[in-house]
Amino acid sequence: MKRILLISAFLSASLFFAQKVKIYETPGYSINVPEGWRSTDDSGIVNVFPANEIGAITISEYHDLDLPKAEMKKFILALYKSQDPENKIKENKGKKGYTEYFYEYFDEKEKTFWITKAFQKNKDLYLISINCGQKFWNGNYMSLFNETFNSFKIKK
Repeated sequence: MKRILLISAFLSASLFFAQKVKIYETPGYSINVPEGWRSTDDSGIVNVFPANEIGAITISEYHDLDLPKAEMKKFILALYKSQDPENKIKENKGKKGYTEYFYEYFDEKEKTFWITKAFQKNKDLYLISINCGQKFWNGNYMSLFNETFNSFKIKK
């Protein structure tokens, strides 16, 4: 009986402290946004960020983009003007026929962490990235950014 009460108390506490989210949805994708965060849509480029603006998650969606798969890693490195080798970008076969790319980059000059995922299938590309200042990239912010980032789902 004590064990059941202990488990019940633990589950109740975890639900109480769980971060509430709302869903940001477009015809092509959805992402869970923590309560208190804001979102903007600037000509199809969506930014999701905490109220104190210490970083953001940016989502871009492209269709009819003629970017060969062989050039995708170069494209990602060029976004950051990075000198990293192409093999630093991880490539996997993803769900729904998309090839997924994953890249982590630290901008020494700006002291900013960047984490990028790209999903490419034929001429469709979804690009999602986190940028967050180094001094905030720890504890709760890192967890919230990663949970939000990982909640991104392509609908098609």
